[in-house]
Amino acid sequence: MPVKATIVYRLSSSPLVKWLDMQKEQITILGKTNFRMQNMQFGIKDIDRQRHMYMVGQTGMGKSTLMLNMLIQDINKGKGVALIDPHGDLAEQLLNHIPQRRMTDVIYVNPSDIEYPAGLNLLDDSYLVNKHLVAAHIIDIFKKIWADSWGPRLEYILRNTILALLECGGHSLLSIPRLLIDSEFRSFVLNRVSDPVVRIFWQMEYELYPKVFRTETISPIQNKVGQFLSVPVMRNILGQSINKINFREAMDSGRILIVNLAKGRLGEDNSGLLGSLIVSKIFLTAMSRSDIPAEDRNSFTVYIDEFQSFASDSFAQTLSEMRKFGLHLVLAHQYLAQLPHQLRSAVFGNIGTVVSFRIGAEDGEYLEQEFHPTFRAGDLQSLSAYETYIRLSIDGKTCDAFSARTLPEQAIVQSHCDAIIQLSRIRYGSEKETVESHINAWMNDP
Repeated sequence: MPVKATIVYRLSSSPLVKWLDMQKEQITILGKTNFRMQNMQFGIKDIDRQRHMYMVGQTGMGKSTLMLNMLIQDINKGKGVALIDPHGDLAEQLLNHIPQRRMTDVIYVNPSDIEYPAGLNLLDDSYLVNKHLVAAHIIDIFKKIWADSWGPRLEYILRNTILALLECGGHSLLSIPRLLIDSEFRSFVLNRVSDPVVRIFWQMEYELYPKVFRTETISPIQNKVGQFLSVPVMRNILGQSINKINFREAMDSGRILIVNLAKGRLGEDNSGLLGSLIVSKIFLTAMSRSDIPAEDRNSFTVYIDEFQSFASDSFAQTLSEMRKFGLHLVLAHQYLAQLPHQLRSAVFGNIGTVVSFRIGAEDGEYLEQEFHPTFRAGDLQSLSAYETYIRLSIDGKTCDAFSARTLPEQAIVQSHCDAIIQLSRIRYGSEKETVESHINAWMNDP
């Protein structure tokens, strides 16, 4: 006879915090404690969200629902948020929860909407004064995507290409292959470049490359960049020289940025590139806020599902700095093997709150140190759906882990989804025919 299995996992009480006495504006509700059937609602204070949040768990365990409920609360409080969603479901769900009063705050980026592509140009750095930092972020993204065939010469040429285009201004990633092969276009760009090191590379080094050597040297860049730009959907997004989306204004004014990067529609590589570019744009924008006093940097929370898909070396290096620029992160993914060593160290070295849903044996052994002594590896592997163990940051200090159950998705009051999408298309997208016409004209004239 079949035997009905019972999953047994350890419960533990939450810290002695007067959750019920706190104002809703002060905390973000995460769930209910389940020790001895207490069912006491609890949450995290705004000040503790500044130390970022990390959640891990297998598919279907409740990560997306927790993120959705947190997003809804932030939006209803008038806060600025961004969601980077590689699957698309969470982004589409969130659209249904936007209240009417915040419809005009929404910036909906859906690359699958081929009729109204939203331009994404990391080379448009009108408010990013550190061009070398921008170049480093772009190169790190390409390095992550092309890790198997990356080399020092490729990086050297690509860096000087990007720096030249940044200084010239008004260009997109579409200009990279052209700068390498079109001598007239190269002269046009270099006449607007003042950086002596960049000029010396192009005039005293690149121009002296023998023809065969030059062809062999630049072909990897042409092939790799070309594989994205040859796809019309990607070309119409990455080939626009001007960003209609002002990321700095969105961050400072508390907009709602929703990015739908559904892999099933875009392909994994295209989704990864666009997501990485957007995450880098957000990080660079946050760092540009160094031009205003710290007290004037409004909080902006970025939720990234499957964040490892968009995390370059620059992501790991700048994670510790984001807090001082008012950028707070909620990072989610499925298992630790997805994180390279440097990224894993950066995450656990800078995250204040850790939420674990059910995980596998290998992850359980690693995460046991985060939940010790309350929970052990076996406990982390035995959780039911929507059951969690949480190591919460409270008033800047890490508390002992406790068990809880997350809440179901909040009910939809009234959906304005269609109106939001249409409004965002008009404000932040451009008609496909117009975009393609501009790109074709640019190909024939700088």
